[in-house]
Amino acid sequence: MTEPDTDRAPTSPGRVTAGRVLRNPRIWTFPTILVSLVVVGLSLLYMGGVANPNGHLRDVPIGLVNADRGADVAGKHQNLGASITEGIADPRAAVPQASWRLLDAAAAREQMASGKLYGTLVVPEGFTAAVLSLGTAAGSDPVRPTLEVLTNPGVGSLASGFASTLAQGAAHRASTQVGKELTAAAAAKPQGSATTAEQLMLSDPLHVDVRPGRPLGAHSGLGLTAFYYSLLLVMAGFLGGNIIGNGVDVALGYADGEIGPWHSRRPTVPIDRRRTLLVKSAMSVALAALTSTLIMFTCITLIGMDASHLWLLWVFSFATSATVGLGVQAINATFGSLGQLVSMFVFIVMALPSSGATVPLEALPGFYRWLAVFEPMRQLSGGVRSILYFDARADAGLTRAWLMIALGIAVAALLGWAATTYYDRKGLRRMVPAPAPGPTPAP
Repeated sequence: MTEPDTDRAPTSPGRVTAGRVLRNPRIWTFPTILVSLVVVGLSLLYMGGVANPNGHLRDVPIGLVNADRGADVAGKHQNLGASITEGIADPRAAVPQASWRLLDAAAAREQMASGKLYGTLVVPEGFTAAVLSLGTAAGSDPVRPTLEVLTNPGVGSLASGFASTLAQGAAHRASTQVGKELTAAAAAKPQGSATTAEQLMLSDPLHVDVRPGRPLGAHSGLGLTAFYYSLLLVMAGFLGGNIIGNGVDVALGYADGEIGPWHSRRPTVPIDRRRTLLVKSAMSVALAALTSTLIMFTCITLIGMDASHLWLLWVFSFATSATVGLGVQAINATFGSLGQLVSMFVFIVMALPSSGATVPLEALPGFYRWLAVFEPMRQLSGGVRSILYFDARADAGLTRAWLMIALGIAVAALLGWAATTYYDRKGLRRMVPAPAPGPTPAP
C-alpha cells in the first residue's frame, strides 16, 4: 500500500489554474472587442488627419497688401501693385487652397497680430517705379523690384509654412506675368537696343523677400510651445482626475489598494455617489493650482520657455487643468469603470488631431473641423497661444477660450450632479465586491 506524499499540499477542488481561465471564451470577449474598437478608433482619428494635409488644404487666410503708390508714364498714372493684388485675389484665378484678403497695411498688421492671418503678401511702396525703371538702367546693375512675404510663426510652423508657400507661388506667377510684359516691350524696340537690365528681367524680373512678420523668441519652439504647454495642462487635469478618483475610492473602501505584492482594503465609508463626486471635484480643483504652478516653474524657470503675462498665464493654466479635472470626475461618475476610456477619447484622442495646433484646420478633413468647434484642446491651445504669442489679445482666441472654460465647468457640473443624483435616488449604491462562493483553497 503506497503512502501519500505528505510534503505536497493537497490540490483544492476550488483552485483555478491560469490555463483554465484562458480557455474560457467569455473572458476574452469583452476586452477583445473593446481593445479592437479603441485601436481602430485611434488609427482613424490620428492618421486620418495627417495622412494627406496637402490634399485637404483649403482656405488658408493670407493677406494681400498693395502699398505701391504707382507712377506716371506718358501722362498716364499706372499702379502695377494694384494690378498684381487684384489679379491674385480674382476668384477666377485664385487657387482653392488660399483665402486672399485685400487689406491695407494697418489692417493686415492688426490681423497678423491676432492670428487671423497666417501670412501676408505685400507689394511695397515704389514698386511700379522700380519696374518701369528697368528699361532705363542701361550700363548699371539692375535692382530687381521686390515683393514681400511676411510669415506669422505664432499660428504654428506648418500653418505659417503653408501660407508662405502659397504666397510665394502667387508672387512668382506675378513675376512671370510682369516678365511677359517686359518681353513684349523689349521686342517692340529696335533690334539690339534692349538693355542688359531688360534682358535679365525677361523671365523672372521680381525678387521675393520672405521674412517673419511677427518674429517669435528663440525659445518658442517655432510656434509649437503653446500647443505642448496646453497639452501639459490637459494631461495634468486628465491624469490628476483619474489618480484622485482611484485614490479616493481606495480611501473610502470602495476599491482595493495594491502596490506590488501589497494589498489593502479599508473599511467602507457610508457615503453616497453625489458626495463622493463633490469630494473628488474639490480635490481636482485644489490640486490644479499645484500642478499649474509646477508646469509653469518647469517650463519657464528650468527650461527657459519664452513667456509673458505670467500672472494671466497662471490663472488660465489653473482654470484649464481644473476644468479638465472636473470633466473627468463627471464622466467617471456617470460611466463608472468605462469613464476613464470615455474621458480619454474626449480630452485626448479626439482633441489632439482637431486642435489645429500641429496641422492647421485648413489642412484637415471636414470631420476634424467640426470637432474643433467644441473639442477643448482647440479652444485651450488658442488661449495659451494668445497669451504667449499675441500679447494676450482677446480677439486672438483668449475670449473664446474663457467662454469654453466656463461652458466646460457648467457641463461637467450638470452631468455629474444629474447622474449621481439619479443613481442615488434609484438606490444604485456602490457595493464592495465580495469573494466568489466556493471551497476555501488549501494553505
